[in-house]
Amino acid sequence: MTPAFSTRFQAAPALKLRQRPLFLWAGILLVAGDAVFWLMFAAVLSGTGVATLDGAVHSFMVDSRNPLLTALLMAVTTVTSPLWITIIGVVVAVTWTVWKKELWRPAVLLGAMVLAIILFAVVRQDMGRSGPPSSDVLLGPDDALSFPSGHTLGAGIFALVLTYLVVSRSGSRMTGVLAFTGAALLTLLVACSRIYLGYHWLTDVVASLGLALGVTGIAVFVDAARHGGRRG
Repeated sequence: MTPAFSTRFQAAPALKLRQRPLFLWAGILLVAGDAVFWLMFAAVLSGTGVATLDGAVHSFMVDSRNPLLTALLMAVTTVTSPLWITIIGVVVAVTWTVWKKELWRPAVLLGAMVLAIILFAVVRQDMGRSGPPSSDVLLGPDDALSFPSGHTLGAGIFALVLTYLVVSRSGSRMTGVLAFTGAALLTLLVACSRIYLGYHWLTDVVASLGLALGVTGIAVFVDAARHGGRRG
């Protein structure tokens, strides 16, 4: 047995051990995200379930507006617009490639964001749903369709996939928990900002959260299938 073949043979079981929990998490994220999205899709079409809360949540958010919170959420929604989050993602990927001399993880990040753009365009046109009244919109009228929320989807995928790609290679379990908690809170903040500013219904942003989880699950699966969470 040659040394090279022996090394590959010994590494195979270790790789499988690293892959198994990642495949499990990928499956959980994909199934959970898929379930959340389709539940929201069905609720909107039928006007039942969570969709019955859309009006009440919208009214609550409008009634809760105050100057300080409005300024904060305007800044959040501006920075996390689909255009800006795409630019940020490309800058992060290019910087990562040049600095770390690595192609795989930046490619996974960009691939996830491209998939998000495709899903967003297909679902939005298929649903054709109108958003809340234009009189309640704070940053000017928006004639775009509202289901799902592009801000929430883009920010969620960027934050969750980037967090996975970083913490899966380094850091303790506690670091990973804290990092994913931060990514989840950022995504929820963006989702809340879209409802608060009057652009989306509750079901719009929850559907985007589901899509973000599903795409993150796909990214985890693709990365684990090739590298099993190894550096490089």
